[in-house]
Amino acid sequence: MSAKEKTKIRSHAQLREKHTPLKGLRILVTRTRKQAGRLSTMLRRQGATVMEVPTIEIRPPHSWSQLDQSLRGHEDFDWLILTSVNGVEALAQRCGKLRLPVRKLNKLKIAAIGPATRKALEQQGLKVDTVPSEYVAEAVVQKLRHKVKGKRVLLVRAAVARDVIPLQLKKAGAEIKVVEAYRTEVPESSRRKLRGIFSNPQQRPHVITFTSSSTARNFHELMRGVNKEYSHSVAMASVGPVTSSTLRQCGYRVDMQAKEYTMPGLVKAIVHWSRKIPIKGD
Repeated sequence: MSAKEKTKIRSHAQLREKHTPLKGLRILVTRTRKQAGRLSTMLRRQGATVMEVPTIEIRPPHSWSQLDQSLRGHEDFDWLILTSVNGVEALAQRCGKLRLPVRKLNKLKIAAIGPATRKALEQQGLKVDTVPSEYVAEAVVQKLRHKVKGKRVLLVRAAVARDVIPLQLKKAGAEIKVVEAYRTEVPESSRRKLRGIFSNPQQRPHVITFTSSSTARNFHELMRGVNKEYSHSVAMASVGPVTSSTLRQCGYRVDMQAKEYTMPGLVKAIVHWSRKIPIKGD
């Protein structure tokens, strides 16, 4: 083989490495089955081998009464705040059940916690007035604190969530109503799957992705009884500071955190990390 041919082969190999920087990495995605697809697709495009084991399951609230009552009386509110795509989907579902056109909610000012939530709202025909520059509750408060004095605010969220938004906006002079749109549960079927994966060195992931505090807490719960060395030898990838804080509270280190708290931001963080850590091919 000539030197020119060898150089050409090396160039092709370098090009493949550039476009598939995660080749040789096994990555575990812990999102719900319904929501895992987008993240998994982005990771596979970067060359990763992806395993999906959900650590959260989305369930309806124990009662729809508070959300339904608020939707029927939506004209009593000035602002509507949504903090997740799950909340948007539940909102649209209940509007359908109540035969209330979703677009009627455009009479309210609407705030979304981030671009995915904004997109979900816009797909329902709703106009989003406010999205913070950072996609966390504290940034929502910062964006709204000077706009809600004397206003009635409807916050649609999960049954279990941090109280940053209602407490801080109440301090800013708003009248807040918090309603549950969904709740998260631990999918017990994932316990056996995780044990199987972590007990097999050929399947054990190099990286685990966490896209919310719920995914982190539930992973910790599902891993009870599994050798801690297995999970602590794996790199933890977090979508943002709140999720990172939860991981640390559960006793895990955070190896990488997205600069932009989105799925593309998380993938970028993993790619950046992978270029510094030579663990591929084990």
